Amino acid sequence: MKTVEKKTLLPFILVTSLFLLWGLANNMTDTLLAAFKKIMSMSDTQTSLIQFAFYGAYFVIALPAALFIRKHSYKSGVVLGLCLYAGGAILFMPAAKTASYAFYLVAIYIMASGCSVLETTANPYIMAMGSPETATRRLNIAQAFNPIGSILGIILSKVFILKDISLYSVSGTYCALGVVLVFIMVVMLFSMMPEGRDNSAADSVGVTFRRLMKNRMYVFGVIAQFFYVGAQIGCWSFTIRIVMQELGMVEAQAASVYLYTIIGFCASRFIYTWLMKYFAPSKLLLFGSGMAVLFCVLVVMGQGWGWTMVVFLMLVSFFMSLMFPTIYGIALGSVRKGTVESNIPDDTKIGASGLIMAILGGALITPLQAMVSDAADIYLSYAVPAVCFAVVLAFSVYVVSKEKAS
Repeated sequence: MKTVEKKTLLPFILVTSLFLLWGLANNMTDTLLAAFKKIMSMSDTQTSLIQFAFYGAYFVIALPAALFIRKHSYKSGVVLGLCLYAGGAILFMPAAKTASYAFYLVAIYIMASGCSVLETTANPYIMAMGSPETATRRLNIAQAFNPIGSILGIILSKVFILKDISLYSVSGTYCALGVVLVFIMVVMLFSMMPEGRDNSAADSVGVTFRRLMKNRMYVFGVIAQFFYVGAQIGCWSFTIRIVMQELGMVEAQAASVYLYTIIGFCASRFIYTWLMKYFAPSKLLLFGSGMAVLFCVLVVMGQGWGWTMVVFLMLVSFFMSLMFPTIYGIALGSVRKGTVESNIPDDTKIGASGLIMAILGGALITPLQAMVSDAADIYLSYAVPAVCFAVVLAFSVYVVSKEKAS
């Protein structure tokens, strides 16, 4: 059975390109914590407000985005997302002129709102482009391009932001990105990408959510996604700082190590996607989450171990790479299966928004990790993502047990 059919290949490529764009934003934002800590002499807790603004926007915007797509079309969602993304990035320039941290947070919030719309649109669309049996693998293929965007984001940050840190190096880079996004938005607007209008969901949002809450696999998936995103963003937000402290590097040098971490993350996602030909996604999730817990614990214990500790830190990213698309695919797949078996309206659009709203974990758990870092030390703070990965491990055990029982 083909993962992507010939008739859906072009829209698959077009939508997959969007995964690169929000990966770019995610990891450029991660490097801002180190930049603002130096520019404005902030604590880890203060700089973590950047992640609170970014991932908080995901939570607030995901459901309105799903309702917008339901009323209009996938293509309309793409254009709206790119418009907000570009607008937020361009607002970095007036933020630099006012030298206001609050203004930057507003710009980040608007930019992240656009990313939330794009994610809410693209993930379920990719899953719908073919057989339900290959949906999780198809989503892993598309998501594999997300860390490629992450790599580009780190390179841009390293070359244009961290090499000569100032408000204008930050703002100029984001403003230039905004201009590029406007061009991409125009291309998408006039492309032949299918509208993908959704006319299937007739029930109210309240009725749909009540139905979703009865789906234990979906609910546990949303919880696991919340903790996974919190762990991922926490790990990546403090990678540069911990590398600087452990290896005595400056920001730009530590960003190179961060880049290698994301390259490993990207490579492992392709490896996992290939392995899904031979192993169930749930079993790979069980293995990856267990290894992520182990290496987070080793980071907690690894102060003074130099490159050995840094390798442990990099391996956390290697083993967690499959988690987001696999949790997403399993949870949303259970929703699609339930709607078909029960002959009820399609709940996948609203269900998808719930899984994107779970990205709120990045907004809430990252400040918690920062507070542990400020109160104790940055090494001990990695106990927070260790606990988060343990939740993902519990979800994978639940899924595997359900699959064995069926």
